[in-house]
Amino acid sequence: MSARHILVVDDEVGIRELLRDILEDEGYHVVLAENAAEARNFRLKTQPDLVLLDIWMPDCDGVTLLKEWVSGGLLTMPVVMMSGHATVDTAVEATRIGAFDFLEKPIALQKLLKTVSAALKAGEHLPRQSVNLIGLGKSAAMMELRSRLEQAAKSKAPLLLLGAKGCGVELCARALHQADTPWLTLEAPEKLAQSPLEMLQHAQNGVLFTGEIAELSNSAQKGLLLLIQKAEKYAVRVICSTSRDLPQLAAAHQFDDILLQAIGALTVRVPALNEHREDIPELASGLATRLTEAGETPYHSFDTAALNALRNAEWPGNLAQLENVVKRLLLAAKEDVIGLSEVQHILQEFSGLEHTNAPFLVSFDQPLREARDAFERLYFEHHIAKAGGNMSRVADAVGLERTHLYRKLKQLDVKTK
Repeated sequence: MSARHILVVDDEVGIRELLRDILEDEGYHVVLAENAAEARNFRLKTQPDLVLLDIWMPDCDGVTLLKEWVSGGLLTMPVVMMSGHATVDTAVEATRIGAFDFLEKPIALQKLLKTVSAALKAGEHLPRQSVNLIGLGKSAAMMELRSRLEQAAKSKAPLLLLGAKGCGVELCARALHQADTPWLTLEAPEKLAQSPLEMLQHAQNGVLFTGEIAELSNSAQKGLLLLIQKAEKYAVRVICSTSRDLPQLAAAHQFDDILLQAIGALTVRVPALNEHREDIPELASGLATRLTEAGETPYHSFDTAALNALRNAEWPGNLAQLENVVKRLLLAAKEDVIGLSEVQHILQEFSGLEHTNAPFLVSFDQPLREARDAFERLYFEHHIAKAGGNMSRVADAVGLERTHLYRKLKQLDVKTK
């Protein structure tokens, strides 16, 4: 196993270097940061296996930095707080927020090594970087959304999430999912018609999520209704989503009216990205970090003008479209910092292709095979985003058998989630 990477953050040079020497003698790879700004910048570019974080620093205290990482979805590694004069309340607050442990200075050698070993072991079970509901923003619209979801969490009744495609409805559903309980996403709508009770058995004591229920067939709608009626017996929370006007569809006899009554009693509306533009700069930076950690792109930061341009753009495809734009920017960037001109160029490509439903241009100045792969990659990414990651729908839309589809996606290195 390669050496574990530990980030040591402390404004006292003697303590930083002492910890580095001790930990390197134990075989760890150590990076030093003298303040929160350096630690913040390092975390955006990479994910250490462990952070030793001083509480009292001149530019920003460690607890505040810890909160930043939590709110931005960046606390995906264990953090051990350190201080020579912290109160018990401060230590308790840090662990409540998400710190793994607390070390009091001066730190005893055996205590340090034991805590580092335990923290690294615990870190093996932490999820890697991913978008979460908190990471979607801190605007008034998102604060209201979280408040509505907190209210919904107090009930076990079926929940209907209303939101445009790509706005993050599944993230909202996952916010209501309790850890260590089943989570089942409906991948094959025909199962609702064929075996709804079997799905309840798989999701027992957990959550069953069904996306875009307006697209369900009549038989699948009847299966979903039966599933909802029996869900309490299996202790399953049923959460559905739609971007369509279901009452209008029901009035036109295109959606089951009884099902609408069963699922529509408790609803939460999820804002479109254009409704919380103030969150876009932080979202774009967070997406850059996540894409880098997933190994999909190299890391680049954005200058202020670039972030403002993203904030002021139109986003009909919502979060899914923003992620595609950020990914394209990261892959195309030639400098460490992405500037305004690069953002304008990519946004113009999007604008020029609105009528073709193609998210990106494929360069003609490359060999045929590379151009073909580039087009196919974009083609499949488009259909995966359109289907919300439902691979059964993708297979139907592109006319491929699922085994062949997965083989093709692997060949093109297309992520299915």
